[in-house]
Amino acid sequence: MTSAARIAILGAGNIGKIHAAHAAREAQLCAFVDPAPQGAEVAHAYNVPHYPTLSDLFAAGRPDGVVVATPNQLHVAHGLECVAAGVAALIEKPLADDVAQGVRLVQAAQRADVPLLVGHHRRYNPMIASAKAAIESGRLGRIVALNAMCWLYKPDAYFDVKWRTQPGAGPVLINLIHDIDLMRHLCGEISTVQAISANHARGHAVEDTAVVLLGFANGALGTMSVSDSIAAPWSWELTAGENAAYPRSGAACYTIGGTSGALSLPDLGLWSYSDAPNWMTPIAREAMMNGQGDPLAIQMRHFADVSLRRAAPLVSGDEGLATLRVLMAIKRAAETGQPVTLSSQA
Repeated sequence: MTSAARIAILGAGNIGKIHAAHAAREAQLCAFVDPAPQGAEVAHAYNVPHYPTLSDLFAAGRPDGVVVATPNQLHVAHGLECVAAGVAALIEKPLADDVAQGVRLVQAAQRADVPLLVGHHRRYNPMIASAKAAIESGRLGRIVALNAMCWLYKPDAYFDVKWRTQPGAGPVLINLIHDIDLMRHLCGEISTVQAISANHARGHAVEDTAVVLLGFANGALGTMSVSDSIAAPWSWELTAGENAAYPRSGAACYTIGGTSGALSLPDLGLWSYSDAPNWMTPIAREAMMNGQGDPLAIQMRHFADVSLRRAAPLVSGDEGLATLRVLMAIKRAAETGQPVTLSSQA
């Protein structure tokens, strides 16, 4: 145990259980909150109290922090309960399923001086730190373009959980949001988007596939595609090895290109010329060094410090809101067929 922060988990689904395991190691897991019988079962397994609601938890005694791992549509309501109780919250991504509600939560937390940390855990991955250092050192030169793929196949049973088939879900908000956040983190702010989406593979009320064009404020351009209905190896889940539940494919899913070199991720392959760039001369690949560490464990360690007011959130409510704005712009562009400029995005 590296911190005495008392952390409660709200939501006993898959991600809630993962957070609980990390909280038990990196802090002090103090309670589970979930109205379903599963919540009581998980609490019993960890020998911690179980509460049906946040109000029940707070009535019994406030923890230092709460991980909000409930369905997307409930993030704001639960985040606001934490803010009202003066308890730091780690809000699983997305911060909200609506920009206006996300703004409401962030502003409420700022007024109350309650820390919000948004669960974009990939930023804590040591390989992302290595990639960001390479880009910021100028080894790629000026970033010109990037491509990110998130192609995976979710089994039909995944959608037995009803909220995953309804507005507020879908692979853009559930999966692509991570990729968008990393591209913002690595390559800069996104100023314009164009998109097209489809739901013909599964027929749910939300998309199963989307293709996106991005314009960055620094002039770089990007292409991204996401689908939860393609049998393929090209997604962060299947390439990065972050979660042992996903078999690692050994492929790459991101490429970032600049005037001096190009980088593939998560394999950290840096391609460059020994002399001036020239397509008629050999280009060589360097395997960059990569540190070790589970990003979810690192995030929990950081959240423990945030909960005790020892550190400021690395992925703040404002950062989560900025990524959400891009996602909502993508959804709007797909619905209207028109480009969306972020400065005009409500």
